[in-house]
Amino acid sequence: MSFSQPRAPQGEAEELAPERLSLGVAARLSQYLQVLTQAGKMGKDTISSQELADYTHVNPTQIRRDLSGFGKFGKRGVGYNVDSLVSQIRKILRTSGQHNIALSGAGRLGQAIAGSEIFADHGFRVVALFDIDPRKIGKRVNEQLVVRPSSDLMQVVQEDDIVVGVLAVPNEAAQEVADELVKAGVKIIFNYSETLLHVPPEVTVHTSSPAVDLLCALYFYLT
Repeated sequence: MSFSQPRAPQGEAEELAPERLSLGVAARLSQYLQVLTQAGKMGKDTISSQELADYTHVNPTQIRRDLSGFGKFGKRGVGYNVDSLVSQIRKILRTSGQHNIALSGAGRLGQAIAGSEIFADHGFRVVALFDIDPRKIGKRVNEQLVVRPSSDLMQVVQEDDIVVGVLAVPNEAAQEVADELVKAGVKIIFNYSETLLHVPPEVTVHTSSPAVDLLCALYFYLT
């Protein structure tokens, strides 16, 4: 897939509306964004392609090629402006602005997710937390969230224009909750259970498994 390289004044990229990204490009841009976001929180103003390579293990030449496909972002000998590049990559990935999340499961994992900044750092906000346990319903998890009954899920998803659902429920409950999310209109499910979910083709499921990540890392270490 090829992209034109529009001219941009003062080294800044113009607002672009590229074709659909390939999976590889989207994955690498997401990696860059994660590093850049953390670098900004650590107070870094600029970052070089070599530094990005050190943290992402992507070849610096590939990094420069990925970014130059969308415009001029950095300056030779100076590097990339962190805040500016974060903004531009979010535009490319079409994740600018605020995106609401519905979180199902108010157990230890669900509460940890609700209280974490991992989603907020990238423009995602958990706006609703659900559970079926009557002992948890009505309890406040943080300043913004109160655990709501799962029966409210359909109404809340539609009222708050939620397209992302996060599953932090027991394995045996995952498929049922996924079905409810899909029925409510959610298009992306982030699955923290070990259940293989059956969803319609238009719904994307990402399963987060630390064990799988460790196995992959161990393979490359051993080989």
